[in-house]
Amino acid sequence: MKKIAFWVVLFFLLSCPLAAQRNNTFPVQTTIENGVIEGLYDVKTGLQLYFGIPFAKPPVGDLRWKAPQPPDNWDGILETKKFGPAPVQTIVWGDLNFRSDGLSEDCLYLNVWTPAKRNTTGLPVLVYFYGGGFVAGDGSEPRYDGASMAKKGIIVVTVNYRLNIFGFFAHPELSAEAPYKASGNYGLLDQNAGLKWVRKNITAFGGDPDKVTIAGESAGSISVSAQMASPLSKGLIAGAIGESGAAIYPTLAPIPLAEAEKTGLEFAQKTGYSSLEQLRALSTRELYEIYVESKRFGFPSVIDGYFYPKTLPEIFNAKEQARVPLLLGWNSAEIPGMGFMQGLPYTEENFIQKVKEAYPDNFEEALKVYQHITPEEIEWSATALASDRFIAYSTWKWFDLHRKNSTQPVYRYLYSKLRPPLVDKSSTLGGAAKRENAFIMPEPIGAPHACEIEYCMGNLDLVGDYAWTEDDYKVSETMQNFFANFIISGNPNGKDLPEWPAAEANDPTPPVMVIDVESKAVDAANDARYMFLDKGYMNDK
Repeated sequence: MKKIAFWVVLFFLLSCPLAAQRNNTFPVQTTIENGVIEGLYDVKTGLQLYFGIPFAKPPVGDLRWKAPQPPDNWDGILETKKFGPAPVQTIVWGDLNFRSDGLSEDCLYLNVWTPAKRNTTGLPVLVYFYGGGFVAGDGSEPRYDGASMAKKGIIVVTVNYRLNIFGFFAHPELSAEAPYKASGNYGLLDQNAGLKWVRKNITAFGGDPDKVTIAGESAGSISVSAQMASPLSKGLIAGAIGESGAAIYPTLAPIPLAEAEKTGLEFAQKTGYSSLEQLRALSTRELYEIYVESKRFGFPSVIDGYFYPKTLPEIFNAKEQARVPLLLGWNSAEIPGMGFMQGLPYTEENFIQKVKEAYPDNFEEALKVYQHITPEEIEWSATALASDRFIAYSTWKWFDLHRKNSTQPVYRYLYSKLRPPLVDKSSTLGGAAKRENAFIMPEPIGAPHACEIEYCMGNLDLVGDYAWTEDDYKVSETMQNFFANFIISGNPNGKDLPEWPAAEANDPTPPVMVIDVESKAVDAANDARYMFLDKGYMNDK
């Protein structure tokens, strides 16, 4: 018995340090505008962590489909040690991995990672908006985790915003009741409320409210362009980073209010709940199921005369946007070429056929800027067309508008690092659950959409789907340092990094930082593609 007791005690003593290593935090309190919050101080990283801070009243009941309202004050101490609920959404992509406290309409919470010590002031701030097509996403995703960036002396904030029918539904009755006489855009207004919260409260975390850079990828990047354009937000930001996407046609651009109201009214009438009173009376489950049964991919944002007074090109051409330093870019193979070829093999005949279908009146001009002689050229041109039409063109247009309508520096990148293979070869891309007869995407020839997020945020270790290599960590260090330098100073350049020149307003071959294992700045070689598309989309008309 004594021997057994000895080994039990020895095991306990030996295991104590291991247990301590798993929990290196103690409570820490901070006073913000609405009261005292209690987060965690991680002694291993030196960071303070505050998760699930309410920045608006819960948008439920009568506040469903209303602009976010300031949160109420609270008495006592509010615990902010775990992520709040994610916005209500269906599972759209398998690589979404939340650490949130379930799903709820009550989702307007933000998270703060700060490296501040007791006397720290004036830290730069990064506010990151998640992607997901305005139908999915959450600020708790590991790839958006702020700890790695915070270790570089930056406060990181991720902000939740409403999605799909809960965040972008427009309806004539909603417009009639709103003080600004419009509806929709609730998710974008949530982001604005998050920025206002940062403005009021970030000094409590050691931050400088005049050094706030906003960033995001895909719908998050579209959100950054939107916040730059909106008169409600442009005074709240000092810099902007966009990763693949801008709210410019054909990429999730806002539509006229009358059109959005008509779409919303028709949707409501089909459900049998055409009045606002009936719609607000529905439970979360009922509204969610009605939305899912409709098979809609969300609802568009709206030129409402409030958040969006005009289209983005109109705002930027009038020099009414936030004229701040901008860093933006896209990936080398956002969408596989089969997205354009629609299953046809990569032959010259098939490629010309698809180009003629897409551009019947000016296919010859298209064929000049999308090379199509060799099979390799055809695959790359099909990939370029799919990617450009999806999201690269809109990002290029944002780049072009800002460099021509602002004296602030604009930096452009092309992310080109191929992802390593999946750890689990039997899974589908992005950690999605394996399904019987699941469509297997072709092997990418470049960097696919969204693959750069964990690199630029320094979070490869938190994304376990891929067999990361030394090269991946090298690329991540380069890209994260570019981003960190830009957040700190408005300029991505710094020690041990390749020189990244800003783009001049009318340079026909502006510099592009190709981010790869060996990153380097090159002159843009393919902008004729975007100018061709620009004529067709007529975004400046």
